[in-house]
Amino acid sequence: MKQMPNLEDYKKAYREFRWEDIEKELDWLGDGKLNIAYEAVDRHLKTSRKNKAAFVFEGKDGAKETYTFFELAKSSSRFANVLADLGAEKGDRVFVFLDRVPELYISVLGTLKIGAVIGPLFSAFGPDAVKDRLMDSEAKVLITSPRLKNKIEEIFNDLPDLEHIIIVNRDRENIELCDGEVSYEGEMAKAEDDFDIVKTSKEDYAVMHYTSGTTGKPKGVVHAHAAIKGHYATAKYVLDLHEDDIYWCTADPGWVTGTSYGIFGPWSNGVTQVIYEGGFNAKKWYSIIEAYRVTVWYTAPTAIRMLMRFGDKLPEKFDLSSLRHACSVGEPLNPEAVVWGEKVIGIPFHDNWWQTETGCILIANYPVQDIKPGSMGRPFPGISPAILDDGYRELPPGREGHLAIKPGWPSMFRTYWKKEDVYDSRFKNGWYITGDKAKMDEDGYFWFVGRADDVINTAGHLVGPFEVESALIEHPAVAEAGVIGKPDPIVMETIKAFVSLKEGFVPSEELKHEIQRFVKKKLSSAAYPREIEFLDTLPKTRSGKIMRRLLKARELGLPEGDTSTLER
Repeated sequence: MKQMPNLEDYKKAYREFRWEDIEKELDWLGDGKLNIAYEAVDRHLKTSRKNKAAFVFEGKDGAKETYTFFELAKSSSRFANVLADLGAEKGDRVFVFLDRVPELYISVLGTLKIGAVIGPLFSAFGPDAVKDRLMDSEAKVLITSPRLKNKIEEIFNDLPDLEHIIIVNRDRENIELCDGEVSYEGEMAKAEDDFDIVKTSKEDYAVMHYTSGTTGKPKGVVHAHAAIKGHYATAKYVLDLHEDDIYWCTADPGWVTGTSYGIFGPWSNGVTQVIYEGGFNAKKWYSIIEAYRVTVWYTAPTAIRMLMRFGDKLPEKFDLSSLRHACSVGEPLNPEAVVWGEKVIGIPFHDNWWQTETGCILIANYPVQDIKPGSMGRPFPGISPAILDDGYRELPPGREGHLAIKPGWPSMFRTYWKKEDVYDSRFKNGWYITGDKAKMDEDGYFWFVGRADDVINTAGHLVGPFEVESALIEHPAVAEAGVIGKPDPIVMETIKAFVSLKEGFVPSEELKHEIQRFVKKKLSSAAYPREIEFLDTLPKTRSGKIMRRLLKARELGLPEGDTSTLER
């Protein structure tokens, strides 16, 4: 029989929730000091969880490994010593560019233990995407694998701040280390497994994720160690994690969901999780739930819609009876997916809302509340959202406007790295302006309407059109480029590029494919245009700015609006 949450316990917890009480449930380092890695792993060594499995790993090749909290704590302490021996210090930026393998998680925790700032990178990134992030952050150390290093080696001469590259060689390839490179396996074998965790304060910087913008390079969203309070509380009350759960988050740690709820949230609650190295495969995903008896599952709307495409019969071939709670995040979850989950999987998917900037879930469909299919849900206790008009005044229920949050929750981002003016611009009239448009109904449920800017949400990945346009115009045939998001029933939006060519180049299908491959290699498989349309000229303002709004209106057959600034 599936374990169900105790309704009265939850109602009481929601009524009486205070962030001060959450602080008491954590195990501080003393003198008001707080460290995410300690809260996630090392504190469990003083409890009965010491020899409990922290995670079960399954590789793409089927290989399996299990790490207890004790083993994870010792391994991450070894890695902290490796970094310290290389000269890494508190506040340094350390980036990890790996597939979902145990060394990634060990590296993240070890970096936090020395007080450095960890920057996880999505392993599908291309060289330009990695270069932009390492250069902007002035990263001192990069942890990667031989395969991924080869993919980006062209960028290293452009990174003067990068001092060390740590090579994780799981497959024991025959490689020759270059200057500045060290072997992960070799250094770990020499390192001590005891480390005095740096006593970071709750406001010391801890994690840096990059998020896309419409008019510039991705911005470094910086979170402090205080964010663990939000990770812990929301994993407990929204994901409904219990001591005996087996939890699976399908998100890659290169994105914020994969760190907040693929590392910090579940482990700060002492929960065992499954880590699968491979990508989406419907049969494999169902088999993982069956084989590991997964009880709580956190995934993305795109993945759910892809599972739906494989039909209602496939799940019947697997024993999914262990599942008792499932959640979704990254983009709005369509009502059909909620209904399908209950009918075919046996439980509904509970959608929730948050952002890279918010650090943790702020609005959710809770286990103890009725789901309104298509809704983001209700606010987490201690969180105060509102819908504002263009003058940043609160609107009544039923009106569409800007989704805003009262600042002050623990996992709120502390800055955009070296972009304090942009950070300040996100706060208006005492509110954090999320950049999303939404509405609230009479029951206090929030409903997503759309982005207030041009950022494209494709399969849960936020892609800035400027970054794609910049890559496009580096192709020798491209003179100008404009990029929009185009509605799609599976991935929410696909990327479409409008391109004008330089003199001497002729539009062709072959050229389209060549440009697509070029952008895919430079950025990632998530950020290349699925469609390219060649135009003689692109619509521009008199100042020369390409009018994405007009491109999108024409593509979708929408009103063009004011065109008085259009170049004639």
